[in-house]
Amino acid sequence: MPNRVILAKLALAIATGVLLRFVLDLHPVWWLVWVVPALPLLIAIRLRPREARWMVALAIVIGASCNFHYYRLVMPLPAVILVIALQSWLWMFLIFASRRLIVRYQSWWTVLVYPVLCVAVDTLAAALLPDGNWGSLAYSQGDCLPILQIASLFGVSGLLFLVTLVPSTLAVAVAYGRSLGRGWFAYALTAFLVAASLMYGYARLRHPVTGTAATFGIVSIDDPIGPHASAAYASNILAGYDNLVQTLATQGAQIVVLPEKIAVLLPAKVPDWQHHFSALALQNRVWIEVGIGIDEDHNPTNWSWLFMPQGELAASYEKHYMAPPERRAHYASGTEYNVVTVNGQTYGLAICKDMHFAAFGREYGLRHAAVVLVPAWDFAYLDGWLADRITVFRGIENGYTIVRASREGLLTVSDPYGRILAEAPSSELPGRSLLATITVTGPVRTVYTRIGNLCGWLCVAAAALFLALGRTLRHKSSRAIESPANPA
Repeated sequence: MPNRVILAKLALAIATGVLLRFVLDLHPVWWLVWVVPALPLLIAIRLRPREARWMVALAIVIGASCNFHYYRLVMPLPAVILVIALQSWLWMFLIFASRRLIVRYQSWWTVLVYPVLCVAVDTLAAALLPDGNWGSLAYSQGDCLPILQIASLFGVSGLLFLVTLVPSTLAVAVAYGRSLGRGWFAYALTAFLVAASLMYGYARLRHPVTGTAATFGIVSIDDPIGPHASAAYASNILAGYDNLVQTLATQGAQIVVLPEKIAVLLPAKVPDWQHHFSALALQNRVWIEVGIGIDEDHNPTNWSWLFMPQGELAASYEKHYMAPPERRAHYASGTEYNVVTVNGQTYGLAICKDMHFAAFGREYGLRHAAVVLVPAWDFAYLDGWLADRITVFRGIENGYTIVRASREGLLTVSDPYGRILAEAPSSELPGRSLLATITVTGPVRTVYTRIGNLCGWLCVAAAALFLALGRTLRHKSSRAIESPANPA
């Protein structure tokens, strides 16, 4: 092969990898997600497998490594290398498993193979992995409101199917064009599904907003308080929270949410802190939710406390799902779903990573929550947008408002349709506050709350059939090559 051909293929692989970085980034370019994955799939379809494999592998490693710095922040280096390697291998698997059927059959239905496999893997990840489907390409659409509404029907799986169907169709169309068996049907089907989803989204967003007015305050100070922090240091930060809460209360806040683990306390200090926030709620006549960690010997826990305007502790909630640093520290996991009646509406309690799991978010939909309060703590502002928009997905899927207070991230209020009603970045002392008066419309009943991830599990079943068919084809091809009667 001439050197210039090799260089051209190398350049194509590198360019594809660079574009993939904008797709796999923690704040991706949403519209590129509909186009760029077609490139490695097209390379796999059009080129011989030996050439295609190294080109696609190079492109995917370049793309997947875009989050190296973030992974390094939350896990040790060997784990980072393993995660990037597994992510790259998974992309290779999806692309070349799809290629096998696309090239063999060259029929309209083969455009469905890649999206079905993607949704199947995403569904299994959500059910089996400790971080769920955190990296799902569906979350890349977090700011595209019309297309997001499909989540109210079929959840993340429905949106992911659509997002991966388009590049699959583009790759097949470029590779085969009119020669694809009944190709017109594949192209028309893709166009119809995208158009129907957009029409549904725009129609859903036009629903009138009716309900009860509520004024939420969010307060965040990025400075941490550890279990052995000095009294002067801790009291300075605590006074900052007090001042911000008092200011919001004078401006009309009815419910004030503070972030996750504003302090990690030794057990002996817990009663004093509970008394402090009880008095603060009573003094300002507001509901206050605050996130607290408790450092109990080799068994730390992560809690949120909700105080009533009368000063009583209305509910305590223990976090279910732990971030990687918490798993290494052996944090205990909660199992309860807490709902409280606030001003005549049902409120649910969650903490940060809990809302990264669709099955968890659905539990509050089944409990008819109108609002879910979410103290959070993101990682050095790197994943603030993504973590916030994943949480917003839960509100769309299940029809409730979300109030999220993050350290090192975003302070956000979103409605059951995913509209960001108020948003501000957190900051260090003297901190940041946000005040938002909104109409609590929930609970808005959704199809997803009723059926769950049915779409995802159907794709798991379909993927198993596709993979079985692909293996059958491979074995038949091997026998045909070895057979002396085969003229080839």
